[in-house]
Amino acid sequence: MSDLRPTSPSPALRSGSKTRSGAKAHSWLSGLLFFMGALHFVAPKPFDKIVPPQLPGDPRTYTYASGVAELGVATALAVPRTRRLGGWLAVALFIGVFPANVQMTVDVVGNPKAPKVFKAGVLARLPLQIPMIVAALRVARR
Repeated sequence: MSDLRPTSPSPALRSGSKTRSGAKAHSWLSGLLFFMGALHFVAPKPFDKIVPPQLPGDPRTYTYASGVAELGVATALAVPRTRRLGGWLAVALFIGVFPANVQMTVDVVGNPKAPKVFKAGVLARLPLQIPMIVAALRVARR
């Protein structure tokens, strides 16, 4: 005869914000990274412009390399077997591209022709890296 005692739900179904947000975080992080990674190839010029000028070589190389990295991390997050690794890779990626986000902010804020709303948008974008890193950490630690 089978055991009819109640069992605890699987980790994905347990209540608690960490488990739920971690379970959903991989989906939106993967989608965002896939979209942005693809954009690096479809429309590379805006990405070329934010490569810090201190880096040696052609900015397009960095644009394509970061696009490949974003597509790879997106894939790792989407596949259950590699999801935890994908979370750690996403943390590293978000930290790694932060200098380009700072460069974009410096360029836009220093441009007198840039619309004020765009300046506000790029300034707001920098602190948004924090919740993205936190979400990636939740995925990595599940």
